[in-house]
Amino acid sequence: MKTFNVPIIYRSPLITAIKNRRRQQDKMKKDFTPALLDLGDLHIYLARHFGFCYGVENAIEISFRTIDENPGRRIFLLSEMIHNPQVNADLQSRGITFLQDTHGRQLISFEELSAEDIVIIPAFGTTLEIEEKLRSIGIHTEKYNTTCPFVEKVWNRSAQIAKKNYTIIVHGKPGHEETRATFSHAAADTPTVVVKDMQEAQELAAYITLGKKANEAGGADQRTKDEFHKKIAEFYTRFKGQYSEGFDVQKDLQRIGVVNQTTMLASDTQAIADFLKLTMTDTYALTESASAVEERFADTRDTLCYATLDNQSAIAGLLETPADLAIVVGGYNSSNTSHLVELCEEKLPTYFISSEEKILSETAILHYNFHRKEEGMTHNWLPGSKPARVLISSGASCPDALVEAVIRKLAGYYGAAGKLEELASSF
Repeated sequence: MKTFNVPIIYRSPLITAIKNRRRQQDKMKKDFTPALLDLGDLHIYLARHFGFCYGVENAIEISFRTIDENPGRRIFLLSEMIHNPQVNADLQSRGITFLQDTHGRQLISFEELSAEDIVIIPAFGTTLEIEEKLRSIGIHTEKYNTTCPFVEKVWNRSAQIAKKNYTIIVHGKPGHEETRATFSHAAADTPTVVVKDMQEAQELAAYITLGKKANEAGGADQRTKDEFHKKIAEFYTRFKGQYSEGFDVQKDLQRIGVVNQTTMLASDTQAIADFLKLTMTDTYALTESASAVEERFADTRDTLCYATLDNQSAIAGLLETPADLAIVVGGYNSSNTSHLVELCEEKLPTYFISSEEKILSETAILHYNFHRKEEGMTHNWLPGSKPARVLISSGASCPDALVEAVIRKLAGYYGAAGKLEELASSF
């Protein structure tokens, strides 16, 4: 796989040594057991896969190269490059200005831009509408487009099944940059609707069944028809802002395919796809042949991101290790990181932190609750037993240097900082 020129400040000699050893030992990436850092009274278990993925490293390389190659020019980022506060702050300190916040709210009007300005498209990609707006100003983004190749893969797959008259169901967070971009690209080719979770998928399934019944009610009395239309109309309120213009429940839910925001839980996307496929089978099996029913659902399993799968599989392997607690490092608005936290929380106390600075002391840690979207303090968080057993992972947009900083801070509490240098040289 291609290697990228990522600033040294994001690298970690310790983590690099560990990852390189694991790659040599497990070239097929089938061993998801964690790496043990035995620091005496502290045992740290590092997930098999974590940290920067291909798309993130590609985006960082392009961004910093753009700064170096264009002194004196105004450089803008459409929105956050990735969901990591340190990386975004570094880019801003180098003179880059954000045009939008992470929710798509405008910080600087497009009217303030000129054809001489540079606009970098973030790793999440952007909408066709914004691409057209920038082109109308005379800004060409091709050279500065850092859209992750795996996000583009989802777009390409959507376009392929759209040509076969499938409606696209996007499993993603409706307000997320990537989901907004994927929705825009899909909706340009075919009717599209976003579902954020299984509950919404189940609600959508009810409209799939309802749409078929409404289509078959041609000879029914007017009261029955009115009742169908009333129920169908509820879709447009329930999924407001999540469906494409002109979406027709009776027509557009007869053939569907599911794609995803690449940072969602892969198991959730697959579960939603399986459920909606079963819904199509249950809805049409009595009136159509098996082959006809099969054609009503497009196979889109190839849109799942390898890095998302690897990191989530690594968490599963990590959680098989008996431990006292888990620490997950990453940006608080990072979707892929929050899903790693979600997996860990099912098994043991888990602390979601953005950097080692959130570890205030041996007895206090400031960590993020992504369910309530707020930070909170926990006291007496480290175990009294020895060795303390700590699981550590990080999101795909988190620099390895931050993970090493967390490890070093923990090691300091157990008088084991010196042992880290020995460990780095042993890997």
